[in-house]
Amino acid sequence: MESNFQRTNYFILLAFGAMLIGFAPIFVELSSLSPFAIGFYRMFLTIPFLFAVNYAVNKRFSFKVNNKRTILYAAFASLAFTTDLTLWHFSMTITSISNATIIVNSAPIFVAILSFIIFKEKLSKGFLLSFVITYAGIIGLIYFSNNYINGKVLGDILCLVAAFFYGIYLLIIAKLGKENSLNIIFYTTFFCCIFSVIPMVVGGGIIFPTSNTEWLNLILLAILCQLGGQYFITHAIGKISASSGSIGLLMQPITATILAAIIFNQILNTAQIIFVFVAMFGIYLARINLSNTQRNQT
Repeated sequence: MESNFQRTNYFILLAFGAMLIGFAPIFVELSSLSPFAIGFYRMFLTIPFLFAVNYAVNKRFSFKVNNKRTILYAAFASLAFTTDLTLWHFSMTITSISNATIIVNSAPIFVAILSFIIFKEKLSKGFLLSFVITYAGIIGLIYFSNNYINGKVLGDILCLVAAFFYGIYLLIIAKLGKENSLNIIFYTTFFCCIFSVIPMVVGGGIIFPTSNTEWLNLILLAILCQLGGQYFITHAIGKISASSGSIGLLMQPITATILAAIIFNQILNTAQIIFVFVAMFGIYLARINLSNTQRNQT
């Protein structure tokens, strides 16, 4: 009974973390800064809170890793994650929040493909099915959206590229499973902060917050999404079943889609709603297949 109760608690933590990350595109849309600058502040403002959490949990400010290679891997993962966020944030100036979030969350498909190419890991029997279902849903979502009608499909294409780099990030992070989750979050956040300076400077636009409201928006993005969301997911994902974890993680696109409809009036039409569910079911299957494959190989 106690074991079931603990698993339930971890599932709630994971779903809550995914829901918090679902607020990220809302904060991005509310910001007046350039989409490139938002990524920098998301990381930069998170770092002081990570030191505070580390001291509260571990009674120290330093982040000690078990293997020094972890820092190098974190740097590579951060480069991929920075590219993902840069493309994702920019795509939201072109496409809808729903499209952007759901397409980026198809990253597990790319994780499976990259694992097969790089590490020669066998694709599970259900991979092809999850691949077909996911991208049938995504293609339908794009085709029946106003973005397609207005010729703004570029934003959705950028989201697919972002999903590819998010897949690279997830693939590298998965190889750091023996490290403390707080250490992983710190080093990836630190390197992302450094790497995001380049697109912020090159991309131009407004890069300095000019109001208290803007600062509050960025601080909430840092605390709720980068710190809270990432920590809860990293802490809970390995302690529940693959199927439960896959369901919990769907709270991210669900939260983003609902909030976009309420706050920005980005209402989905009937066809889009159908294909959203198709895509999320495919993502759910992809996450299960990926998790089961990784656990069988450990």
